[in-house]
Amino acid sequence: MSGAESRSRNRLISVTLDEASIGRSTADKEHERQIAIYDLLEENCFALPGRDAGPYGLKIALQDAKLALEILDESGAPLVAHILSLTPLRGLLKDYFFVCESYYAAIRTAMPSQIEAIDMGRRALHNEAAQLLIERLKGKIDFDIDTARRIFTLVAALHWKG
Repeated sequence: MSGAESRSRNRLISVTLDEASIGRSTADKEHERQIAIYDLLEENCFALPGRDAGPYGLKIALQDAKLALEILDESGAPLVAHILSLTPLRGLLKDYFFVCESYYAAIRTAMPSQIEAIDMGRRALHNEAAQLLIERLKGKIDFDIDTARRIFTLVAALHWKG
């Protein structure tokens, strides 16, 4: 398989949220979720180790406060599911939301250098959470740091209280 062919197969082509476990939310939260899904689908690198079944679909659900990731083949048939405890991400999510709130507040009143410093902190937390996702799913799902960042953005959008 050529590099271009591999890239076209090793990707997500659909992401759905399980409405039974996640549910609908406010218009603002739904908008954030849709943007996160759009960004993830726009550019990603996603594969199952040892399988050549892509491109893939991803169904996300919450089960007993855990993140359920069901990977589907192109036709929508289930391939594998992974249940991921959110406990290791909780502190990062809390810190990330705090920094995001600080960032949005700073945009209105702070100096550009202050806004940039807050944004650097936000990006560092985002990278730390993405790296944690990569480590926690190692050997189960292969994705690059940019895809992990986009998945964390979606996880954050699912938990956003804003």
